[in-house]
Amino acid sequence: MKIVILDGYCLNPGDLSWEGFEQMGTVTAYDRTPLDDEDEIVRRTGGCDVVLTNKTPVSRAVLERCPTVRYIGVLATGFNIVDIQAARERGIPVCNVPDYGTQAVAQFAVALLLETCLHVGEHSRAVHNGEWSKCPDYCFWNYPLVELAGKTMGIIGYGRIAVSYTPLPLPTTPYV
Repeated sequence: MKIVILDGYCLNPGDLSWEGFEQMGTVTAYDRTPLDDEDEIVRRTGGCDVVLTNKTPVSRAVLERCPTVRYIGVLATGFNIVDIQAARERGIPVCNVPDYGTQAVAQFAVALLLETCLHVGEHSRAVHNGEWSKCPDYCFWNYPLVELAGKTMGIIGYGRIAVSYTPLPLPTTPYV
């Protein structure tokens, strides 16, 4: 079986192995494939059985020119880069990774919450620019700081991310 990975770098910048795929067949992994060069996509995909992609589009035109494709794996959460109808017409299953990035996105959402409340990036910039040392007050901040202790936060979502991150409760009294 011939397996082609069209844009592996975003998922494996060198810290992972394609060994699991290599056990199933011959793997050709490209770091990146030009997104707007249909001829290059066809050149790389032509003759393969399995196409793995993240951002490289697999259009109807690509599938028409690559009749050996039997499976398309999207190495992300969506399907928007694959012409699903064209794949369906050819009996080609298309799969994605529905849990890809779930924990990381939830973690990033919490980081953004903290940034919104504390403006850590702005504070760091101001301190590095000498604003803290010029401040006449003992305490220095350019924005009001929002304390989270005692606050209630609700997370609303329709997918996996809203329920995937369960942070520890914030203390309402100081630790002793």
